[in-house]
Amino acid sequence: MRAVIAWILLALAASAPRTGPAAAPVRPGREVAVTFDDLPGVSVSKAGASGETAALAAMTSRLLRTLGERHVPAVGFANTGKLGPAGSPSPERLAVLRSWRAAGLELGNHTFSHPDLHRAGLSAFERDVELGEPDLRALLAEDGGRLRWFRHPFLHTGLSLGDKQALEAFLAGRGCRIAPVTIDNSEWIFARAYSNALDSSARALADRVAAAYVPYMEAKFAYFERQSAAFFGREIRQVLLVHANSLNADHFDEVLAMLARRGYSLVTLDRALEDSAYATPDRYTANNGITWLHRWVLSAGGRVLPGEPATPPFVLAAAGVASE
Repeated sequence: MRAVIAWILLALAASAPRTGPAAAPVRPGREVAVTFDDLPGVSVSKAGASGETAALAAMTSRLLRTLGERHVPAVGFANTGKLGPAGSPSPERLAVLRSWRAAGLELGNHTFSHPDLHRAGLSAFERDVELGEPDLRALLAEDGGRLRWFRHPFLHTGLSLGDKQALEAFLAGRGCRIAPVTIDNSEWIFARAYSNALDSSARALADRVAAAYVPYMEAKFAYFERQSAAFFGREIRQVLLVHANSLNADHFDEVLAMLARRGYSLVTLDRALEDSAYATPDRYTANNGITWLHRWVLSAGGRVLPGEPATPPFVLAAAGVASE
């Protein structure tokens, strides 16, 4: 009898609602735009592939299949230096990037070589922005598209207000709008840990990293939902930053299922930026690459909420990263 009672108690505990930040009440009507950086790919496992380009193509095919099945109106931000020399991209790698357009998705500029504005300086950074454009503009023109979006590498936007505003004017003059981020995360660390494990034939470790990924992302969403409500008195339309990598190719459908559970609709980047929150002044010029939610709070003289979720130590170790 005691064994039966114990089994019933365990069953009840397993079926009980989760507690903690990630179990925040679902609110129908939430909206998020999904964006992917570092196209054509980063942290791409080469396990089972005949080479890097083949691995890129296979990863991209899996990722785009998920985005298509879930009708995700994503924007992908490309580092065209990964395609080959400027003006002479590898046809095979260009085909990988072209597959995003074939899937009906938009592409933006993430610079040619992913430089750090804060290290390179404004002039050198602007040259790299320009270098990243020709192949991208040519690809977009193939189906009547045009280059409209820009995303800062490392989310570094300038160490002085002068540089920040000069770069904003430079980008506007080239017809590009900055794509802000309100939900940033260390997904890139999970992705590196995952691809390292796959390439080392450590399947159990890869599965452990993947199992920790979605709960971590849900905790991040819960945190930024609270930050939004604390600063604006409401939840704004969010913009999520993730990357094109093997982890998302294999597990982004689980992230999307989590977002659906939390009441999110997947919207275009244009739709997200129609929210009046994105007109909030951003005067942040420190060296950290942080979200616009945090920038708005700090620009207004406020303090960001404590308790932002951290990457588990075993994931940091598997990625070979000392800290976030």
